[in-house]
Amino acid sequence: MRPVTSLARISLLAVALLLGACTGAPEGVEPVRGFELDRYLGTWYEIARLDHSFERGLVDVSARYSRRDDGGVQVVNRGYSPEKGEWREAVGRAAFVAGEDVGHIKVSFFGPFYGAYVIIELDREGYQYALVAGPDRDYLWLLARTPSLDPALVERLVARAAALGFATDRLIYPGHGLAPGDGDQG
Repeated sequence: MRPVTSLARISLLAVALLLGACTGAPEGVEPVRGFELDRYLGTWYEIARLDHSFERGLVDVSARYSRRDDGGVQVVNRGYSPEKGEWREAVGRAAFVAGEDVGHIKVSFFGPFYGAYVIIELDREGYQYALVAGPDRDYLWLLARTPSLDPALVERLVARAAALGFATDRLIYPGHGLAPGDGDQG
């Protein structure tokens, strides 16, 4: 076996630093405080999102959060691809980045690689809607406990995201009730 060279060590360090940056919050964006995971668990419906490759073309998108037997959090993302005529599902795990009372979570669907999940606005009273960012301003989701939200509330949340520097003119509204059968995660 060949010894690890200095270049290889530097490359591994660079990759580790880059992956660590994937769990941070966008500059100037603060996660909610006073977060309660048990109230957040359950099914959330995607109302709007910025486009990205892992959900491209999907409708009827939802996410279900639940406790794993080991106390961790399981995440099941699900959406329907009209182009392929099939449901797509990804199962991952989540962990807190900055304490359980801070809405800043890291989520992994691919082994040791984590991405940021930063809750930047949350319905504190009923946990009925959330505005979520990724590690930078290229990722944004508007989620709700129901497949639709009051248009005035959507407008307010989109304006909040725009004020934080997100490209809200590029939001996609994927819709619900568009897929044939088996759309309910329960």
